Amino acid sequence: MELTLLGTGAPLGLPRPECSCAVCALSRGERARAATSLLVDGALLLDLTPEAALAAARSGHSLVGVRQVLLTHPHDGPAVEVPAGLPAAGRVPDGRELTLISGHRVRAVPMDSPGTGYEVTSADGERLLYLPPGGAPAGLADDHRAPYDMVVADVTGRPDGLARLRAAGAVGPSTDVIAVHLDHDAPTGAELDRRLAAAGARAVPDGTTLYVGEYHAVPDVPRRTLVTGGARSGKSVEAERRLETFPEVLYVATGGTREGDPEWAHRVGLHRDRRPGSWRTAETTDLVPLLKAEGPALLIDCLSLWLTDVMDRVGAWDDDRWASGGREALAERTAELVAAVRATRRTVVAVTNEVGSGVVPATASGRRFRDELGRLNAAFGDECEQVLLVVAGQALVLRG
Repeated sequence: MELTLLGTGAPLGLPRPECSCAVCALSRGERARAATSLLVDGALLLDLTPEAALAAARSGHSLVGVRQVLLTHPHDGPAVEVPAGLPAAGRVPDGRELTLISGHRVRAVPMDSPGTGYEVTSADGERLLYLPPGGAPAGLADDHRAPYDMVVADVTGRPDGLARLRAAGAVGPSTDVIAVHLDHDAPTGAELDRRLAAAGARAVPDGTTLYVGEYHAVPDVPRRTLVTGGARSGKSVEAERRLETFPEVLYVATGGTREGDPEWAHRVGLHRDRRPGSWRTAETTDLVPLLKAEGPALLIDCLSLWLTDVMDRVGAWDDDRWASGGREALAERTAELVAAVRATRRTVVAVTNEVGSGVVPATASGRRFRDELGRLNAAFGDECEQVLLVVAGQALVLRG
């Protein structure tokens, strides 16, 4: 099944008209994107957008052979001129199936927002799922049989939709996930590619022709990632973003609760509200058993608070206790954690603080914490396929 993406942008396109944001300013030339529209085997057009005929011509195709035009969402943009000879556009009622003269079978998939998704099956059995902007499946048929060969969806706007598809088995390790409906809320260029790769997805330029069912290397999602950065750098947001397309995540909060500290409670509440509702939370510093156990992806936030707890337990803040066994006890606990990370079979994203670039602490215990955290970060990072440094909300890839 041949699929040509006549456009890959949001309904208003990218750049948006008269928008002066940084993403729109950078979305010029090859990075510009027309509203998303898909041409399937030259016979089926999914979403009729302005200048669809011109976009088809630029990609070396024609709309002359189109036998069916289906819409996935209400069109609120500029008026669309229907090319001469093109069938009238329509929508298939949810759950209904349409068989085209070309041999394609199209089934309407209900969405959790206004719009319709379409499952397209070719005469040869290749299966494509196309979802509207801002949409995620409200329910998947029990007979979807196997993962789709390709999913074309709003990955940046509705990452939870991709998580839902993975949970249902509709997206598997070999499913080619293509991000469309790209808007100025997502980055552009290399940063977009990096974020999508972390979700096991990719973006392609307008006019790209893909072949559904043809082998394509799916982006390799790092199994272990360390995200470091300074205070309020955006490192926790980056870590959460990396797992938002996973069907199940265990959030490990190492800070716990602090009685009588309303400011800390407010911080914890902000983190909790930002996380998907499907995530579970464990408040613990006992990380080794979690890393050794089988289970869903782990998001550990953060190693700095884990180290603080361990230093409390071994008496590392007191010079005498540190010299009389505290150092060795801390080294043992750190080595145990690093060994567990090395051996774990779970997907792990861990957050830590970068404290070695600031003011030298005035106390021996403060300098001790800074030194030990630096050593822990280095040892933990050695066991990770990817290490990121977040500065001013921007992620710099140090490894992977």
